[in-house]
This record gives sequence, C-alpha cells and structure tokens, in this order.
Amino acid sequence: QVQLAESGGGLVQAGDSLRLSCAASGMRFSFDAMGWYRQAPGKQRELVAIHLNRANIRYADPVKGRFTISRDTARNTVDLQMNDLKSEATAFYYCTGRFRGRDVWGQGTQVTVSS
Repeated sequence: QVQLAESGGGLVQAGDSLRLSCAASGMRFSFDAMGWYRQAPGKQRELVAIHLNRANIRYADPVKGRFTISRDTARNTVDLQMNDLKSEATAFYYCTGRFRGRDVWGQGTQVTVSS
C-alpha cells in the first residue's frame, strides 16, 4: 500500500522559516506530480504548491516568493521550504502524490505561526 508521511511541522513565530518534508513508501513508480495542500480551521483544503516537473511548478498566490517546493522524483520525496511565515499560514499541511489520475494523501502535519 502506498503511503505518504509528512514531517517538519511545528510552532514558530511570524517571520520565521520552516521546512516540511514528505516521503512515500510502498510506491514502485515515480509519482506524476507531488505537492502540498493546507487546511485551516473552518476552511476548505487549498493548494499551496504543486510540482509536476521542473518546468511546471505552481504556487498559490499568498505564498509566491516565500515558499519553495522541491522534489526528488526518483525517491518520491517532496519538501516545502516556507520563509517569512505569517499567522495566516497556520493550518494542517498535507502532502499529496498523483499517479495515473489517482491521488494519495499523507496524514498531515500541523504548522502554527504565532504573531
């Protein structure tokens, strides 16, 4: 069974940086895409960043210029470097991988940014 496991969440102050990591297990092939979503309390899950290939990376507008997604396609890992964090970044962050149209989700990791 394919599983994704996130790590790196925590409590930080506004302006700090944090790096999230995600690794897949049980996956024999490379994902077609990997990315990060987040869900804040009372809100819908939203895209943070998605990495299809080196030429096709998308970021949500609120994080552009501050967050960077990086991916190791062969190892099926994806990281999210978050700089200059703001309180509105407080959310549960989920890693996702897409393979042949099917999405796999991790269990998530909490990021809390205090102002």
